[in-house]
Amino acid sequence: MMSETMTEALDHDDGTDVRPVPRISLQAFCDTPEIYGVVDAASADRRFAKVHVKAHMGGIPAAVEFYGGAPTPNVIVVESRLGADRLLGELDRLADVCDPGSKVVVVGHVNDIDLYRDLLRRGVSEYVVAPFGPIDFIRTVSRLYGDTQAKPLGRTIAFFGARGGVGSSTVAHNVAWSMARLFETDVALLDLDLPFGTAGLDFNQDPSQGIADAVYSSDRVDDVFIDRLLAKCDDHLNLLAAPATLEKSYDFSADAFGTIIDVTQKGVPTVVLDVPHMWTGWVRKVLTMADEIVVVASPDLANLRNTKNIVDVLTAARPNDRPPHLVLNQVNVPKRPEIKPAEFAAAIGREAVAEIPFEPQLFGTAANNGQMIGEAAGKSEVAGMFDTVANLVSGRSQNKRGKRGGLPPLLSKLLMKKSA
Repeated sequence: MMSETMTEALDHDDGTDVRPVPRISLQAFCDTPEIYGVVDAASADRRFAKVHVKAHMGGIPAAVEFYGGAPTPNVIVVESRLGADRLLGELDRLADVCDPGSKVVVVGHVNDIDLYRDLLRRGVSEYVVAPFGPIDFIRTVSRLYGDTQAKPLGRTIAFFGARGGVGSSTVAHNVAWSMARLFETDVALLDLDLPFGTAGLDFNQDPSQGIADAVYSSDRVDDVFIDRLLAKCDDHLNLLAAPATLEKSYDFSADAFGTIIDVTQKGVPTVVLDVPHMWTGWVRKVLTMADEIVVVASPDLANLRNTKNIVDVLTAARPNDRPPHLVLNQVNVPKRPEIKPAEFAAAIGREAVAEIPFEPQLFGTAANNGQMIGEAAGKSEVAGMFDTVANLVSGRSQNKRGKRGGLPPLLSKLLMKKSA
């Protein structure tokens, strides 16, 4: 009926460590509106993009009746408020109508070690105790299909300009360089602006292959293929450059870059996406699926309007993720009327994580020399701003919890409660 792993998934955090769930079918039979709402919210999360979800009310009795005449999905989630004895009896009835390959997650309201052991003997895949949130639920399902000993997927960080010409690519490239230098871990920069991308110029690279080869050979994309296409900029920074040619038009489906990003994530700890300023199906999909989004804007009225729209749309599409970060670029242009950064930030409800001044001599010289600001200006204030953004979006500035050992978390908590 089910797998034999048994872990507890009630760690409340922002879900940055949660793996996307593979293409599966999941049906939930809830006993309370609260858990129904959790499943419904999880179904809209980007990590559940490939999961076919159906939620019902009625708990275990409804599941037994339903599967008496229907095949079971990959994952069955059942909620019960019953005590231990009656819950086990209901699960025995469910086992009689379950297909052997189905995994069962039990949502209970009883925190009891004897129940835990009985469920383990019956082969329940997971037992979680309510209440919990959508991220906790997604983590539970993700663990059913993930190797707990494997390294987590790489973190994707998308940079997007509120308007053309605001310097989003420049910010993306400098932050990618900062992350590779600061943390000494591999960073892959993907230039998704195929006709006009500047990453090759900014890093003084002219690779013969790049992102276009991956897009037009999607059936061949795997880790070996991507590794062959990546151009090495330095010890830890790799580039998937844009062709920057106009021989053809670049029209893509919404899923055109999904496989490329997924495969790159599996081999590189940090993936930086330089997303062009346009609004198409594939751009929206790339931004929605990223772990972190940075919107780059200049402090004028058109940028304010666009930034507000972008932040509102992406925040609504990613309810369980942090809202996009704001970087204000080209601040204090001489003789240009500007919106004050504090007023700009207040209008969109997001503080700017960096306010990069307008310094055409510094940025122009670095661009012409194929250098990053940290190379051209050393430990300058501007270079420090890119380091600040790098720390923030990479998660390196957050305290990490240590690895847990010994008893599974649920069992450990139960034993502590018993001894109290």
